[in-house]
Amino acid sequence: MESEASTMTSELSFPSLWEAAETFPAFLQRVESQPTLWDGVYRTASVPGWAAEAFSALPGRLRLLVLNADWCMDSANTVPLMARLSESVPGVELRLLERDRFPEVMDRYLTNGSRSIPIAVLLDRDFRELGHWGPRPAPLQAWVLANRKTMPKEGIIRGERRWYAMDKGETMLRELLNLVGSQR
Repeated sequence: MESEASTMTSELSFPSLWEAAETFPAFLQRVESQPTLWDGVYRTASVPGWAAEAFSALPGRLRLLVLNADWCMDSANTVPLMARLSESVPGVELRLLERDRFPEVMDRYLTNGSRSIPIAVLLDRDFRELGHWGPRPAPLQAWVLANRKTMPKEGIIRGERRWYAMDKGETMLRELLNLVGSQR
């Protein structure tokens, strides 16, 4: 199994994918689904001081290559904060891949067999994979999995929105840092 994963990883050319990916401003200009949500989260997103300091202290460059789509509420609640992180911390870069245009990448990072997004692939300056994150912060993912069969979809969506509003991206930032820290 490990060799299969290694083979799949080696088949991906992260430098080529990075070049094919778009910047967050380019993506934001073409958002069609949920533009108000994307704009609102981006406008209000801010990187806490502790996170800016911790990401600034990382040696070398960190690239976040994110599988994304404008219709995804989880993406709309996390990717704008990743964009703010890349804007505020030198050495942190962000690029986005449209999920459905890159099935070979999506298939490498399935979540319980599904094409859930966002998925952030963390790369070092030499495009070596440090890990991947997504599609949601772990506590929220656990809550969704525990409730999705017994709660109506609208209830799940309300619960997710409430969770994201209260958390303000803190959990995601900590999880990204833990991934990077465990690999360096």
